[in-house]
Parts: sequence; C-alpha cells; structure tokens
Amino acid sequence: MRIEQLYTKCLAEAAYFIESEGEIAVIDPLREVQPYLNLAKEWNGTIKYIFETHFHADFVSGHIDLAKRTGAQIVYGPTAVTNFEALIASDNQEFKVGKVTIKVVHTPGHTLESVTYLLLDENGKETAIFTGDTLFLGDVGRPDLAIKGDLKQEDLAGMLFDSLRNRIMTLPDSVTVYPGHGAGSSCGKNMSSETVGTLGEQKQTNYALRANMTREEFIKEVTDGILPPPQYFPKNAMMNKNGYASIDEVISKGNTALSVDEVKRLIADGVLVLDVRTQDEYIKGAIPGSLFIGLNGTFAMWVGALIENINQPIVLIVPEGKEEETVTRQARVGYDNCVGYLDGGMKPWIAAGEPVEIIESVTAESIADKIETLSVVDVRKPGEYEAEHLEHAEHVALDFMLEGLGNLNPDNLYYVHCAGGYRSVIAISLLKQKGFKHLIDIAGGFDTIKKAGIPTTDFVCGSKSKQKQA
Repeated sequence: MRIEQLYTKCLAEAAYFIESEGEIAVIDPLREVQPYLNLAKEWNGTIKYIFETHFHADFVSGHIDLAKRTGAQIVYGPTAVTNFEALIASDNQEFKVGKVTIKVVHTPGHTLESVTYLLLDENGKETAIFTGDTLFLGDVGRPDLAIKGDLKQEDLAGMLFDSLRNRIMTLPDSVTVYPGHGAGSSCGKNMSSETVGTLGEQKQTNYALRANMTREEFIKEVTDGILPPPQYFPKNAMMNKNGYASIDEVISKGNTALSVDEVKRLIADGVLVLDVRTQDEYIKGAIPGSLFIGLNGTFAMWVGALIENINQPIVLIVPEGKEEETVTRQARVGYDNCVGYLDGGMKPWIAAGEPVEIIESVTAESIADKIETLSVVDVRKPGEYEAEHLEHAEHVALDFMLEGLGNLNPDNLYYVHCAGGYRSVIAISLLKQKGFKHLIDIAGGFDTIKKAGIPTTDFVCGSKSKQKQA
C-alpha cells in the first residue's frame, strides 16, 4: 500500500493517491488531471475510484475529466445529488482498492453531503482518515457554506459536533489524519501549516476536539469570527455539482498569443486585462485599467475573490513561459474564459507607443516623520489589522474591498499598504479600476513600517496601547 499527498500551496489544498496491488483511488483531485495520469503510469497502476469528500467551494475538482480519461467511478457521500454519473455511497459502504478497503463515514456539518474516508489496511486495521473539510489540523470546517431552507450555520455546526464526536473521535489515536486543506485556506479559521498528523495529536491540540466540550460551546466557538466566504465559493460549488468544460479546451483557448492590436480591440470590447507579473514589474509600467494579481502569491484565491464575473473574458500579461500555468491556475477556481495573452508581454506594448500607467511607491522611512498627517489605507485581513496597525489608518481589507469602499473618496490621496507589498499593489490596481486617481504604495508594507520605528497600535485585553517599534 502506498499513500501520496499532492499538496498545492497556491490553494492550500491536498489531493491524495492511494495504491494497492496496482489499483488506485484518488481523493479530491484538482482541475488539471495530467499529473494524476502521470503518477498512475509511474506507479504502473490503474485509477479505479475518484472519491470526493464533498462539493468543494474553494476550487473546481478534476473528478469529471479524470473519470472521462480513465473510466474510474466517481464516488460521493450520502445525500449528494449530481448532474453527471456518480455513485452516491451509503454510510459505512466499503470499496476495495487492491488489498485495502476505503470506508465511507458520513460526517455532515461542513456540508450536508460531507464524508470522511476511513482507510483499512490489508488486515482490516483502521489506519488513516481523509477528512476533506470536516477536520483540519488545528481546526474544523466552517459550517456556513451549505445553509439551505431553514438551516442556519448553528444547525450545521451542531451536525459537525456530532460527526466529530460520534464518527471520528471514536477512532484510535494512532489513525493518521490527512486533511483537505492547510494554512491559508478560507475553509477554516485556524489551520496548521502542517499537512499530516494523527488523531491523538488533534485531540490534544485542536480547540474543537477538546475533551468535555459541550455542544453549545462548540457551536459558539466554531461560528465565532467566521469571515464571509469569498464570492466565488458558491460558483465553484455549483460547477463541481453540475459539471464544467474540459480543462484541455480551457487551456487550448487561453494559451493563445495575441498581438498588440488584437489586445486593444479586446479591451475596447470589455475584456479584462489581468497582469500576473511581480508587483515590482507592475508598478514600473502597466496597461491602464489592468488588474494586477501576481503569480508569485496566492494567485488563484485572489482571482476568485476579486473578479466578480466568473465568465469574464480575460487577456493576460504574463512572464514568458508562464502562459499555460497561468491559464491552468485560473481554471482551478473556475475562471475558464481566458482568451489569450499579449505575445511578448509589455515589451511590444511599450514599443508600439501605447499608454503605460506607473504607480508611485515610497519607503516607510521616507514618510515616517509625516505619516500621521497622511491618509493611509490598510488592506490586510481583519485579524492582521486588529493585532497591530497604524492608529489613524483606514482599514479596507482586500478580501472585501469590492463592498468596502464607502468610507473612501475617489478624489483623495491615499497611501496604501498591506503586510509585505503584494496585496497593496493588487488593491491599488483595483481602486484605479473603480475611479480612484491618487494612490501611492508603501513599499514593503507593514513590515517596513514597523522597522522604520513608526508608532503602531495593538489591542491588549480589548484596550488599545501604543507601541514604539525599535
């Protein structure tokens, strides 16, 4: 028996390969299927089952394409309803993969159809659980994504409590926990950066698995502080449930070289220009009206969070050799309507004398003595801002910027910062699209603000205290 975790850092997502006697089960595959086909060939095995833990909201799964390419059976848990051929398993149903057994354990709470897959070894020993979004290392799945009819998030949290206590925590402490996500995912609040652990460790360290925790305490703690989900989540869930275009077709269409004139015509027709270079390259010269989301960050998550129309036609400004990768990473979150990329990047655009927009960037040191007189916008996450911030900064989290511009005046001058410089440039490009004219980036973000010795404010026991950073 072999188990392989295929972890994708950009999405903080884990897929799994389980092999025994030449038969393979894949759990929660990503959209692009070729890596799974390659691994199956390398292992000299045949993919027999594709197990889905639930209808994913944060990425588009590769279950449909992988089934078409291999003939493998797609398996969902109880209550799932799909618009494609799939086996809807019953609770406790078992599937043989070579000499090992994979057992369906219905664990509703994150979603109603959520399941945990229990792996039994050749001797029937309970060996590992593949928990999807039911149990993470350090956290559990958010219970607010599958609210239907009269159901509330508190109702789902109660189901999750029962699932954890009655179906998972009763297993041996030695069972290995393979979660669906790690730190950085929006599917939980407090996930560990570790991606493999044991159930015994989780009983000791995971707040949601505390001994003697009451159902009411669990519901309160799990639902407290949940931020609204990114706007693309329900769209991805519907794609996973209803089906989607072939990834090969999406890549073929998007991986198309375009001339300057072709890009200009597309812009005139309302196509979005998405610039995926580094923030340093973007601020030195970009196509006016373009949106910056660099490949060097959590690219796919920000594409999903900030581009409201999932069918938006997109033209890319991309580093040479990164064209197919960019199209693929967009497609992981359902943005399939990429129509091509500017051949040669910004060089032919500049050579043709087309307009270029430059973003002014300043160091924290250069404005340290006057920063209290400046209008500063902090675009970090709420938790980052609450932990420590400039006392007079206006907080507009990038995650919710599309809804949070009410307190900002498009005609004012704003100095924008995040933690390290990536998100602030995304924010500036987005604000410029919304009509803001005077924006300056604070290079290096809050990290450099602290290093410059600029006074900041944090929250201690609910009160504010100023701290001078050395």
